[in-house]
Amino acid sequence: MRGGHILVIGTGSAGKRHGSNLASLGCDISYVDPRQDRLDEVSAERYVKGVYTDVDAALEQSSDYAGAVVASPPVFHVDQAIQMLESGLPVLLEKPVSPDDKSARRLQATVAQSNTPLLLGYTWRWWEPLTQVKQLLDQNQIGQLRSVQFVMSAHLADWHPWEDYRDFFMASKELGGGALLDESHWVDLMLWLLGKPASVYASIGKMSDLDISTDDNVDMVIQYEDGPVVTMHLDLYGRPHQKYIRFIGENGTILWTVDPNRVAVGHDMEETWNHTLYNCERNDMFLAAAREFLDVLAGEPVTTCGIDDGVQVLSIIEAARESNDSRRVVVVS
Repeated sequence: MRGGHILVIGTGSAGKRHGSNLASLGCDISYVDPRQDRLDEVSAERYVKGVYTDVDAALEQSSDYAGAVVASPPVFHVDQAIQMLESGLPVLLEKPVSPDDKSARRLQATVAQSNTPLLLGYTWRWWEPLTQVKQLLDQNQIGQLRSVQFVMSAHLADWHPWEDYRDFFMASKELGGGALLDESHWVDLMLWLLGKPASVYASIGKMSDLDISTDDNVDMVIQYEDGPVVTMHLDLYGRPHQKYIRFIGENGTILWTVDPNRVAVGHDMEETWNHTLYNCERNDMFLAAAREFLDVLAGEPVTTCGIDDGVQVLSIIEAARESNDSRRVVVVS
């Protein structure tokens, strides 16, 4: 099946991107958002079938939805996703699942009970260079891993230049913003590439002059049983922006960077790298997720990222919060 009518909840940048991508794959789109100005903006798109200020109205007005995208701020994710699942609609859910582990597990139980699929949008899993990194690690290209460094540093005011960053949900603790939750992409990548760790030590706080109510700096030291030590740095104030992962093994190093868009492998003492450069664009991974969602609507299983993956991410986040509050190492349950 391709096409169909998709209900997209949320018309921020993520919701508009998902709607546009699904429309490019043959879908009709209806949007829900409490902000009329945002609905006015998207209603001009030729593929938009309807716009609504609340979910109940959208469900009452149409019964032909094939699925739903939940792209609202994280604090609304669980309740809205459960409403969709209980209406029989498969869901593409933006990350993170929710701001907390308890509500994420409530959604996990609903997915199991409803027998309705949910695809989770940790979209870096669909990024071609990172799938290559996973292959290299699975092939043991650099031997036993000893150290892994995750770095994400990007000033929040640069993310959405068309709006005041203070109006972006990322600035609000109440809506589920902040470095730890929103950039949990990197926690998900760690779990996807390395598996579940043994313990976490974390420092989470606000360090910059940004006018936000949430955290803008996260530093974690994560230990694997008989495996590597992982360091993870996430911040919302850095310029120039940096996003990279460095894997150091007994026999060499793998380096993945966003800019330049590459995977580099080195085995020598000197800085001699075997580079693979990529020309994929950021939207490619969102399109790949949209294609998988359409496959799910056609009856295929969720394969790349599901609710269980999202719950695992939240378990690491909860361990990090506990570590920050107690100033001690926390064993991951």
